[in-house]
This record gives sequence, C-alpha cells and structure tokens, in this order.
Amino acid sequence: MVSYEECGAMLDEIADEMPVELYRELNGGVLLDRGFRMHPCAVNNDLYILGVYVRDSLGKRIVLYYGSFVRVLKDKSKEEYYNHLKKTLRHEVLHHNEYLAGCNDLVLYDDKRIAEYLHSRGYS
Repeated sequence: MVSYEECGAMLDEIADEMPVELYRELNGGVLLDRGFRMHPCAVNNDLYILGVYVRDSLGKRIVLYYGSFVRVLKDKSKEEYYNHLKKTLRHEVLHHNEYLAGCNDLVLYDDKRIAEYLHSRGYS
C-alpha cells in the first residue's frame, strides 16, 4: 500500500508535469482528501469515486480521494498507484476544461459508463 504522504508526492509530481494552461481558473487547485467516497448508485459498496471536479461557492477545484484509491488498488505496486492517479487527474482536468469550453461530453460519457456498469451487475 502507498501511504498518504507518498500518494500526495506522486500527485504533486503528476500535476507539475501537466501544462499549467490546463489549470487556468482552477482557483481551488488539486487536493488529496484522506477519505473515500462512494458513488450514489453504489450497490454492495462496489463503486468508489476516485476523484471529482468541484464547482461551488468556493470556486473550482479537483479532489482525489486517497481512501478510494486504497480500497480499489489495495496492495498494488507504487507504479499502479501512480498510473491510476495520473489517469484520474487527467480525467478531472478534462472535466474542468470542458466546463470552461461550455461542453459536457465527458459528463455524458461518465454517465453512460456508470449505467453500463450497473447494468452488467444486474441493477438497471
């Protein structure tokens, strides 16, 4: 398992490698929350949220959930944590940039994937 501190260092490294222009107007930055988060449609506690793009009265920010990564990845290697962090951060940065562009294609894609997942588990 990767510690919270190791995970945070990996996330900082990944975020620093991305072009700064992708973070424009992301005034709340990228945060690593120690907790975990379940999707509201989770059945049998099987659908964790790894990250979210948040727009609220405090501004715009990306939150990744360390506890969700730990539950999903369990005892995977540091390289696998790194790769999942990178994929998740890129996904949330894309949500941010689509919002700025007035587009919601990724939201529609995510909704479709969740519906497919639930259907595959017999919950639709």
